[in-house]
Amino acid sequence: MNTFGNIFRLTSFGESHGEAIGGVIDGCPSGIPVDKLFIQNELNRRKPGQSPLATPRREADEVEFLSGIYEGKTTGTPVGFIVKNTNAHALDYDNLRDVFRPSHADYTYQKKYGIRDHRGGGRSSARETIARVVAGAFAKLVLRKSDIEIVAYTSQVGTVCLDKSYTELDLSRIESSPVRCPDPEKAQQMIDLIETVKAEGDTVGGVVSCVCRGVPAGLGEPVFGKLHAALGNAMLSINAVKGFEYGMGFEGVRYKGSEMNDAFYLKQDGKTGTKTNHSGGIQGGISNGEDIYFRVAFKPVATIFKVQQTVDKEGNEILLKVHGRHDPCVLSRAVPVVEAMAAMVILDYCLLTNIYPQTSGSHPQQTV
Repeated sequence: MNTFGNIFRLTSFGESHGEAIGGVIDGCPSGIPVDKLFIQNELNRRKPGQSPLATPRREADEVEFLSGIYEGKTTGTPVGFIVKNTNAHALDYDNLRDVFRPSHADYTYQKKYGIRDHRGGGRSSARETIARVVAGAFAKLVLRKSDIEIVAYTSQVGTVCLDKSYTELDLSRIESSPVRCPDPEKAQQMIDLIETVKAEGDTVGGVVSCVCRGVPAGLGEPVFGKLHAALGNAMLSINAVKGFEYGMGFEGVRYKGSEMNDAFYLKQDGKTGTKTNHSGGIQGGISNGEDIYFRVAFKPVATIFKVQQTVDKEGNEILLKVHGRHDPCVLSRAVPVVEAMAAMVILDYCLLTNIYPQTSGSHPQQTV
């Protein structure tokens, strides 16, 4: 599947070292002012070469829109876009043409399709997330009209863990650090660890935390379309993601029901709220109006500069040492991708639940 979503849908295409990465966004409401500077800034947060902590590959990642926009607003028709690859070094991957890199998609793609693009991983490359960030930026622009905000940050790199709740952090400081951690002391420890691992020719993983504020109650389906299941599906589709948990997650198994339950009360505005939010803003698969928060675990990047044992297409055991330009840690560049996927899910479920953000246009077109 190369299409994500129900009503607000993204179909992406392209490979790491092909002509371009692109996509088609369908179901976007009409009349949304298209803030191209905002969309480009979202791409800039994801693009390579932005700091010594990322791959040195240099790409402008400038988006070109092909359709669906007229006089600066969405028309309700499909939004087509491309981002051209301008700095691909395909020759760096020649020694991988017939070799399966450990923990990469090389072997599984070969088994599934009988052919694979070995240049930078082809379609399996995280460069595909460009399309997700563009679509997520459109979703954010729509959600703005309902004052729904989605913010993610790096909360762990290797053994360096930010042990504070998002409610205790100044999230306005996220972009002040190249690792996108809002705590300056922890951010520096994360940076030091990444630099050490990079110097060793190795990689390190970590966790991205995300909070969705202003989400209305009532989003989600009671059985197979649960909101947290949709968020989990979205996050687990991101390259290198190995785990997803929302609310208290696995930590909650340590508590009794009397300690975990979120007691209801009436707010001053007469609305129902919860005194605690261990549920992470979702109960019974449906949003309850409280903040939705979750965590996404990213494995260490599989491409390392150490000698590794593997096999080639002929079944010969060999020793492999890769070349090229690779991230020692993907966390900082993954932050906008997590936000984008969350934004697409929240908007999609707003549309599914007939909670339409206020726009100058009508309901979005739906494709049957």
